[in-house]
Amino acid sequence: MTRILSNFAEISANYTLALVDLWGCVHNGLEVYPAAEAALKAFRQGGGVVILVTNSPRPQPGVKAQLDAMGLSQEAYDGIATSGDATQAAMLMGAVGRRLWHLGPEKDHAFFTKLPDWAADQPAIERVSFDEAEGIICTGLVDEQNETPDDYRGRFLSAKARGLKLLCANPDIVVDYGETRVFCAGALAELYTQMGGESFYFGKPHPPIYDLARRIAAQTGLKVAEERTIAIGDGIRTDVQGGIAEGMDTLFITGGLAAADCGEDVENPDPARLQDFITREDRTPTFAIGRLR
Repeated sequence: MTRILSNFAEISANYTLALVDLWGCVHNGLEVYPAAEAALKAFRQGGGVVILVTNSPRPQPGVKAQLDAMGLSQEAYDGIATSGDATQAAMLMGAVGRRLWHLGPEKDHAFFTKLPDWAADQPAIERVSFDEAEGIICTGLVDEQNETPDDYRGRFLSAKARGLKLLCANPDIVVDYGETRVFCAGALAELYTQMGGESFYFGKPHPPIYDLARRIAAQTGLKVAEERTIAIGDGIRTDVQGGIAEGMDTLFITGGLAAADCGEDVENPDPARLQDFITREDRTPTFAIGRLR
C-alpha cells in the first residue's frame, strides 16, 4: 500500500542517497519549483547525497548549464547522471554502428561534439544522412512543437527494411514543457519497436543510468546500501519502475505527468484516484506526494 506524504522530511532521515528526477519534479522546463529545491537542500544539510537522474538526452554539462540558467542552487544536489551520458557511452562503443543518422533537434548537437576524455581512444563516430547510415541515434523529434511520432512512420519503414538499430537517448514518452505536453525520443523508439525495428535504451528505467548514478554518488565518498536509497520522480513507468527494479524505495510525485489522474489538487493526491491509477499501471510506489517539498 502506497503511503501518501505531506513532505519529504517525514521519511528523509531513513535514506542516505536520493536519486531525483528533474523534469516535473524539480522544474517544469521553464522554472525551478522552490519547494522542491528547499527539500533537497534540507536533505543534504542533514547529511544526505542528492544525485539528479534525468532522461535528458543532453550530456551532463548541458543539463547543468540549463539548471544554472533556471537558477537551481548548487546546494540542492551533489551530481547529475543523464540518459545522454549513458547513451553517449554506448554510442562511442559502437552499439549501433559508427556511421549514424541523428534523429532529433539541432540543439542536441553537443551529444556528438562534447565527448568525454576517454572517447579519444575510440574510433570516430560520423554523422551521416539517413541513406548512408548504419544506425540511428534518436534524441527526440526534429520539431517537437509541431510533429508527432506518426510523422516518422515512412522513414521508420525504410529503416526497418535496412535492419537499422535505434539508440534512444531519452526513454521518456512525453514531458510537460511549462503547460505544453510534447513527445520525447522514447515515443519514437516505442513506435519503431512496434513496427518491428530494434531499439536500445540506457536511461530510466533501464539499469545503465542507475549504475552511472551510483558511480557518481561514490565519488562523494558515500558508501550506499540499497535499502538506504530512494528514487524520486513523476514517471510511473520510468522513475518508479526503475527504482523498483533496482530494489529501491520510491517516492512518486503525483503532480507531474499523472496530475490529471490523481485528483483536482496537484499538491495533494486523492487517495482513491491514486490507488486506481497505481492499479491500472500495475506499479506500486513506496510513497506518494503531490509535489516534492
